[in-house]
Amino acid sequence: MAVSYKDYYKILEVDRNAATEEIDKSYKRLARKYHPDLNQGDSSAEEKFKEVNEAHEVLKDPQKRKLYDQLGPNWKDGQSFQGAPGFENFQFNFQGGQGGFGGGDFSDFFEMLFGQQGGFGGGANFGGDSRSRRGHDVEAAVQVSLEEAHKGGPKSFTLNMPEGPKSLKVNIPAGIKNGAKLRLAGQGKAGSPNGDLYLTVHYAPHPTFKSDGFDITCEMFIKPAEAVFGTKLRVPTLEGEAEINIPAGIKSGRKLRLKGKGIGGKGDEYVIIGIETPSLDSMGDREKALWQELAELNKQ
Repeated sequence: MAVSYKDYYKILEVDRNAATEEIDKSYKRLARKYHPDLNQGDSSAEEKFKEVNEAHEVLKDPQKRKLYDQLGPNWKDGQSFQGAPGFENFQFNFQGGQGGFGGGDFSDFFEMLFGQQGGFGGGANFGGDSRSRRGHDVEAAVQVSLEEAHKGGPKSFTLNMPEGPKSLKVNIPAGIKNGAKLRLAGQGKAGSPNGDLYLTVHYAPHPTFKSDGFDITCEMFIKPAEAVFGTKLRVPTLEGEAEINIPAGIKSGRKLRLKGKGIGGKGDEYVIIGIETPSLDSMGDREKALWQELAELNKQ
């Protein structure tokens, strides 16, 4: 079987003697440059992104890198490989580009060297079908609203997988933690069996609440007279509105706690009270006169 040789050092634009730190630095730079989200519709950038990821997968791992380097001192011409057993009758094809990715994360070259039915070592089988191997696990990040994290339930996502867009309906557990991982068995890269898909769930920014663990916080404003005499105030929660009592003489910045109103009932909700100062431009003559009278009284 002939496959196209891939020069991982050239792909990552580093020397063969490069240190791991230099390899990681170059990988991050190239991954940002060719990331599909920044090059939408550019198939050549997508292929380059896959190549960069594959090269880093090998060169970041000391064992894989050592085995890859065993192709020998004549690695450039492809005529004679020294080192690992099993290469004696394995013909690399150095003509015609870099080879294909076959709809998966890694090229046939990678699969022949590191796949479960290929690889280095005595008796390596270089003729195996890559689809007869277990598919690679895939990781992705998704966002849910605070309400969805609170209540849980089914949610649909469309992910940019290596083989193309994939639509999924995922059951979000009620009270899921920010940064929690969900495992979807068999939803990773195709193989025999398929790999798994790991979703890291993040809370999406919310227009009203800020989250801290399972606690949530919002800010509400009251009028000066309400701060002096106290009042009842309707405030938002993750399940609709609730009424709270504002005690007389409350100070700006005070936090009022709604026990058990946090995410999934595992945390609390805190309402930060602010006092709204009226603008002179918005006052009528009567209101201005009253404020002036109050100011004079405060001087006494």
